[in-house]
Amino acid sequence: MIWLRALLLAFCLATPVMALSPDEVLPDPVLEQRARDISAGLRCLVCQNQSIDDSDADLARDLRVLVRERLVAGDSDEAVRQYLVDRYGEYVLLNPRVNSHTILLWIAAPVLLLAGLGTLFVVGRRRRVVETELSAEEQGALDELE
Repeated sequence: MIWLRALLLAFCLATPVMALSPDEVLPDPVLEQRARDISAGLRCLVCQNQSIDDSDADLARDLRVLVRERLVAGDSDEAVRQYLVDRYGEYVLLNPRVNSHTILLWIAAPVLLLAGLGTLFVVGRRRRVVETELSAEEQGALDELE
């Protein structure tokens, strides 16, 4: 019974926690949903691999508030993202844009995967089972071992 409680506690602790506080929520549900969609794609600069929606860092809170302020001011979703990129650099985006300076990020993984598969294919074709006949002397030595 104790293990069941421990398992239940582990599941409760493993669920994602939204760091959004109630005072940040916009009264307009459409604007709030847009803010959440934008926030989900923005990196917390303190936590690095968490979105600002999931982070409870002070900077993430400031960014969430900034996103909501820009939306209330009438900015489009892309204008809000571009404002943050202009201010903090492309690192603020969880998914980098495909540009001339990020193309290496986008093509490196597939190229390396194809190179690895090609190497495995070539090595696999070179390795062949060579069947050889044992000489009478070798067969005799083998029989003695058995």
